[in-house]
Amino acid sequence: MPRKKTKKKKVKRIKLKKKIYRKKVKANQIEKRKFKQENISRISKNNEQKIEIIKIKKQATEKKLFKIKDYIVYPKHGVGQILSVGSKIIGGIEVQCYDIKFEKDKAIGLLPINKQSHLRPLSSINQINKAIGILKGKPKIKRTMWSRRAQEYEQKIVSGKIYDLAEVVRDLNKGNDILVDQSYSERQLLEKAYDRILTEFQIVLGTTLEQTQKKLDKALKRNPTTEQ
Repeated sequence: MPRKKTKKKKVKRIKLKKKIYRKKVKANQIEKRKFKQENISRISKNNEQKIEIIKIKKQATEKKLFKIKDYIVYPKHGVGQILSVGSKIIGGIEVQCYDIKFEKDKAIGLLPINKQSHLRPLSSINQINKAIGILKGKPKIKRTMWSRRAQEYEQKIVSGKIYDLAEVVRDLNKGNDILVDQSYSERQLLEKAYDRILTEFQIVLGTTLEQTQKKLDKALKRNPTTEQ
């Protein structure tokens, strides 16, 4: 009997020693991990020269509607021509853009392709003929203050719509009546709208500047030599 007890005691001691050993090993492993993590964090904090990786995002874009050398109408600037199509980095984002040349302003504009809804193609021959019909009509002048009407005319001009431009020219046109006083702001709006339809008419009709001007002035019933 006493031998069996001693054997049992020995087994228990061995098991206990094994448990203690495993605990020590585990504790050592945990300490090693902590030590590594602390060292890594220290290195990252002390390392002043960090390499910053900049990711360039690509902006969602629409399918290209216009091609190089195409003429377009940008409402705020009038008729322009597509010079090139390429990508630009704007605010860390890669954006596909049109480079547009505006001959009248002697300027080049940049427009993202995903905003090409602001552009429109040149008018068709039928639209040009309809616009000429508007120019031949009688002026429709509202009985409101000039400041209000001027604002409405300006909105029509920046809309870029060929019929709206024709209406502005028709309503502000004084023909050859030199007795009618015309303010500076009236002349400015008339010239702006007139120049825009003149440019568009010339490109669509394929005529010279003089021929196009004669056609417009005939529709407006005024002397072509009259100053714009």
